[in-house]
Amino acid sequence: MSEFDFDLFVIGAGSGGVRASRLAASYGARVGVAEDLYLGGTCVNVGCVPKKLFAYAAHFAEDMEDAQGYGWDIGETQFTWSRLLENKNREITRLNGIYRNLLSSAGVTLIDGRARFVDSHTVAVGDKTYTAERILIATGGWPYIPQFPGSEHVISSNEAFYLETLPKRVTVVGGGYIAIEFASIFHGVGCEVTQLYRGDLFLRGFDQSIREHMATTMKAKKLDVRFNTDVLSVERSEDGVLHVALSDGSTLETDLVLYATGRRPNLAGLGLENTAVKLDDHGYVDVDRDYQTSDPAVFAIGDVTHTMQLTPVALAEGMALARRLFKPEEYRPVDYNDIATAVFCIPNVAALGLTEEQARKQGYSLAIYESRFRPMRNTLAGRGEESLMKMVVDKQTDRVLGVHMVGPEAGEIVQGMAIALKAGATKAMFDATLGIHPTAAEEFVTMRVPTRVD
Repeated sequence: MSEFDFDLFVIGAGSGGVRASRLAASYGARVGVAEDLYLGGTCVNVGCVPKKLFAYAAHFAEDMEDAQGYGWDIGETQFTWSRLLENKNREITRLNGIYRNLLSSAGVTLIDGRARFVDSHTVAVGDKTYTAERILIATGGWPYIPQFPGSEHVISSNEAFYLETLPKRVTVVGGGYIAIEFASIFHGVGCEVTQLYRGDLFLRGFDQSIREHMATTMKAKKLDVRFNTDVLSVERSEDGVLHVALSDGSTLETDLVLYATGRRPNLAGLGLENTAVKLDDHGYVDVDRDYQTSDPAVFAIGDVTHTMQLTPVALAEGMALARRLFKPEEYRPVDYNDIATAVFCIPNVAALGLTEEQARKQGYSLAIYESRFRPMRNTLAGRGEESLMKMVVDKQTDRVLGVHMVGPEAGEIVQGMAIALKAGATKAMFDATLGIHPTAAEEFVTMRVPTRVD
């Protein structure tokens, strides 16, 4: 008999933690999981899933406008925020139940509560303690709001999913995924939106062409996007209006300030001081390529480590760790190259592989292909909005290094491209592929003349 209660104890039942738990249990390991907030983690509850549902709701505003060009007279429309919220909450509750059943059917012991390290092999949940041969930290990230005068008056994306009433005016602070998405969502459901970003241009890390194109597109949609602008203070007046003082000397009045300025590892109260676990210079759990911390008995995956903060990455890491620990003959490390990602703003942004800037920095000689065009759907709708498709090609080997897109269903289109890049596709292979006509996606196989060559 083992001297421990569990072979693996997982702190956190988010995407990575649940996947690691279920797979480890399927290999015969005795697995316990502790979760103190909500099953499914950020993605299911205050991230990917509700965000995409909200994005669908926001899209319908333009869909109904466009319908007129195609002969449909829809008449007067009305958006009811409370109905969207109610339906979203019902769906999330359903998914929470599915996650609970998945763990239970896999034979995983689910413990409700926040686990805290007592030592490297022991955790306490409430007034009970549990021992494990190995312990996995999978507690994800948590929104970060800097401290400044009036910061108590702002909210994070977590609270945005549960607003009781829809504000008339919304100010979004930040320039990453979450900020862009919520600016589009609130604008789509009828709010007056101002987005503030302290840098020169949002979507840092994305291809420069994508960043510039998206900035132009959002401004054309009448979003008030301001760069090189930060918040100095926020004051709430007696009537509830928020008065925001900005770094450029101006002020604005708004009904809601949403801070989307990044996320930090959710490590508070875990008792890491009772282990040999170390953090890196950025405050993430320091792990090696096998997700081993500086404590031999403790592992970490997902957003608590300095990895790509994406649900599929956490899932892949959870599977890799379970295999390495309990079925090593099937273990293969996660390949972090050519991971596709999407921003569900309006229109969508999707990215895969190297940006033009990254490829140049790595010393490649490049052939760049870009196409800007108005999607067919926008023609009869009278909408002037253009899509952008871009390919970054290694001139010497003809290998496609990156694929980038702004436009409807960009995520769906670029997901397919990810398989091609994973297989090492060359530009010649794209050229030899016949497109499906008429589609936007066929543009990726019909771009023949580079816009610039090194």
